[in-house]
Amino acid sequence: MDKQKIKETVLGGLIKNNPTFVLVLGTCPTIAMTTTLFQAFAMGLATTFVLIFSNLFVSLLRNIIPDKVRIPCYIVIISTFVIIVQMVMRRFLPDLYSTMQAFIALIVVNCIILARAESFASCNRPLYSMLDGVSMGLGFTGALCLIGIVREFLAGGSFAGFAIPGFPTMSGAGASAFGFIVFGCMMALFNFVIQKIGERKEKLKKASLPLSDGTVHSAAEEVAK
Repeated sequence: MDKQKIKETVLGGLIKNNPTFVLVLGTCPTIAMTTTLFQAFAMGLATTFVLIFSNLFVSLLRNIIPDKVRIPCYIVIISTFVIIVQMVMRRFLPDLYSTMQAFIALIVVNCIILARAESFASCNRPLYSMLDGVSMGLGFTGALCLIGIVREFLAGGSFAGFAIPGFPTMSGAGASAFGFIVFGCMMALFNFVIQKIGERKEKLKKASLPLSDGTVHSAAEEVAK
């Protein structure tokens, strides 16, 4: 088992290959399902479930599925788990399901899930594929929740459904157009922070390289400069 690959797979969807802020996939549910934190979390959780198990079964069947019909086969696998999500939500969360029904169904053609099935699960073993599904799902869920927190706070003056007394609401903050603005700002902030972290790591790495005389600068000394 390759520990480095496991680490890269687990961290990939959360940071380096975040499906929302870096790969910019799944924009439709990102805008539509982030008016409240609860909706955003539910959408992310449903997508994560489908991602994990569709990745698992695509990986298990990767040597059996004919290359010419792989996309239809992926959609059949994905739709199976979407139906499971629909049945569970309809049974236990009927009110939430009624507001999310159309977008739950659209998980079948969510480009995040299809992309991971095609580019990762079809080329890797089941364990790695499941880890990729967990990573991508959590990255997607986290991004949706962050956007949902901001939009709910600005539009309704509340957090997770709990009103904040005296906070002035912004008219139109719950509209899709404003959602795109929040999405764009958070994407820029996320990538800016990741870039700065990368630059700092590179600087620390260079600081530990040996000099021509055989000595080594400490990282602290280099950063202090």
